[in-house]
Amino acid sequence: MQTRAILSVLGADRVGIVAAIATALAENSVNIEDIQQSILSGVFSMTMLVSIDEEAHPFEQVQARLAEVAEQLGMQVTLQREDVFRFMHRV
Repeated sequence: MQTRAILSVLGADRVGIVAAIATALAENSVNIEDIQQSILSGVFSMTMLVSIDEEAHPFEQVQARLAEVAEQLGMQVTLQREDVFRFMHRV
């Protein structure tokens, strides 16, 4: 089962952020469908739309791995199921 999710990353800019996040995703069979990033006065912000193969790696496992990466990077990393994200942000 494929689950689409929104991944957001926020924190001080530094070398290796995209590589660390992308590596963790690849290790968990997560496909990056779309990505947007920016740096504003040294603050790095990235948002991704991803697809998670939950038969290979459950959503919670991917979340836990990203939490480890967030701690290593000293950044805020949030993964939300797309349907939950859209429900929470509807106008």
